Amino acid sequence: MGLDHSLRTAVITGAGSGIGRATARAFLGAGWQVVLAGRREAALQETADGDARALVVPADVTRPDDVEHLFRSAAETFGRVDVLFNNAGSFGPSGSVDQVSLDDWNTTIAVNLTGTMLCAAAAVRQMKAQDPQGGRIINNGSLSAIAPRPLAAAYTATKHAVTGLTKSIDLDGRTYGISCAQIDIGNAATGLLAGITTGGALQPDGSRRVEPTFPAEEAARTVLFMAELPASANPGSVVLTAAGMPYLGRG
Repeated sequence: MGLDHSLRTAVITGAGSGIGRATARAFLGAGWQVVLAGRREAALQETADGDARALVVPADVTRPDDVEHLFRSAAETFGRVDVLFNNAGSFGPSGSVDQVSLDDWNTTIAVNLTGTMLCAAAAVRQMKAQDPQGGRIINNGSLSAIAPRPLAAAYTATKHAVTGLTKSIDLDGRTYGISCAQIDIGNAATGLLAGITTGGALQPDGSRRVEPTFPAEEAARTVLFMAELPASANPGSVVLTAAGMPYLGRG
């Protein structure tokens, strides 16, 4: 695959399914070169669907060597990294703080927080080294970074931490033309959220409620919009929810 420096390049983690898959396809459809990362190569190849501008790099974001290989492959193939969509994540265990095992807690932190940090660090190193310098990082937070669901202590803690990481990356990246923003998505229709439209989602009063969803492609379109803003503009924090979902009234 040859280099095309006239095209922008995005790295998307968790690209094998859900929001990551929809976003990768949206970027490819908009003419970007896209590096698809995830643990399952077959799923990544399915996302790429033979597109010549898609580079599949199997990677576990919790493994530093995998992350370094991911960004090295992106730079060697496409010459630079303009955008990182830090999308890979896990819901982790269901439980209040006294119910979550230490192993489950550490696993959730490893994926949602440490994995996000490792990918952001590798992206920043690449964005500082390339000519011209600069780029944009978009972290996938969650509405739980603002208003948690019941029995989601581990997940909520990691997503609050991602918000702090997002702000720090943006502050420290100013000198190098690197901006960082976060998108907090609520109830995009993916396989992981199938339960909220069947058995219903647990509410703060202990009841279960079937909640509305919206197409994952709309989340992808929003990430693409954030990515394609000029370097002089940073969207900062974007909240995107299903219309009518119990968000503002949570808790």
